[in-house]
Amino acid sequence: MSWASTEATRASMRSNKGRDTKPELALRRAAHALGLRYRVAYRPIKTVRRTADLVFTKARVAVFMDGCFWHGCPEHHTVAVTNATFWAEKVRRTRERDAETDRLLEEAGWLVVRIWEHENSARAAERVAEVVAARRSGFPLQVTTGV
Repeated sequence: MSWASTEATRASMRSNKGRDTKPELALRRAAHALGLRYRVAYRPIKTVRRTADLVFTKARVAVFMDGCFWHGCPEHHTVAVTNATFWAEKVRRTRERDAETDRLLEEAGWLVVRIWEHENSARAAERVAEVVAARRSGFPLQVTTGV
């Protein structure tokens, strides 16, 4: 028995990409245009099964592009009509996992940057560039998420 409410829903959900989404590609293009070089879909901590979208290994900066639906964006998240309890729990678990990921990386000396998929990719890339430059220069920096 499938978790999906219909076969069409199952097909739609299976076609969702785990990486190389349009917002992620736009961020990567914008970051690259600023001269940033990074690893893509990389595990900052080898022993932890969490993959960041962009990773600056020497600066120890991990960037995550969070989807508004999947990660519960406070501005754009929509409540599922069909199978609402399942999806609400899934988003809750995703947010919980995100918080745990942030904690694990910070404990290991990494700086985490989270970007919502709806953010302007050029501005998000500028924010990433500032964080990476600050880390490379040794300047302490507190990162805030954009909305």
